[in-house]
Amino acid sequence: MRQAKDFVALDFEQLEHPEMCRRAQAFRERMGRRRTVRDFSSAPIPRQVIEDALRTAGSAPSGANMQPWHFCVVQSADIKRQIRVAAEEEEREFYRRRASAEWLQALAPLGTDAHKPFLETAPCLIVIFLQKFSSSDAGEKLKNYYTAESVGIATGLLIAALHNAGVATLTHTPSPMKFLNEILGRPVTEKPYMILVAGLPADGAQVPAIERKPLAEIADFV
Repeated sequence: MRQAKDFVALDFEQLEHPEMCRRAQAFRERMGRRRTVRDFSSAPIPRQVIEDALRTAGSAPSGANMQPWHFCVVQSADIKRQIRVAAEEEEREFYRRRASAEWLQALAPLGTDAHKPFLETAPCLIVIFLQKFSSSDAGEKLKNYYTAESVGIATGLLIAALHNAGVATLTHTPSPMKFLNEILGRPVTEKPYMILVAGLPADGAQVPAIERKPLAEIADFV
């Protein structure tokens, strides 16, 4: 684990207000077109895009700079198949027994069910793990702090970076997800956080006709 032992000068670009506003609007418009995709093409995406997006995710702030995340990039057809089989088993239990009627009612407009073909079709699955502990250079076990918050921020940056590069994504969280530790050989001290499906939309892909809440409903200025 690399820790900051000294301080260095901040590398920060100071912008004039008009440029700040221009960039904020341009980014808002770009991200406003982001939609969760469930129909993916099998067309590959450049590895450099994935690597740069992961570097962006790795720039996220984290509790005590412990950087409590690990990203497994899955491109193997065999491993994707294993993940799909295990995920669909958990999803069938969710839709049959685990989910409340209220929860299923909330999901109904999105048209989701236990069938998850995108886990095989998409060229890339990024499995995100939350690390509860780290190790010092001397091999000492160290507790990580604010792990859920830190990994959540990193995941948000990853989604934004991929969308900015023209890659569609889907957040998938079958529960429980311990099968991911076994399939991907990750230690039991890591908690599977999310499967992020990444790729290009299939030809003719459609998304639910939903709307985002307006600013007045999600923010206050006091």
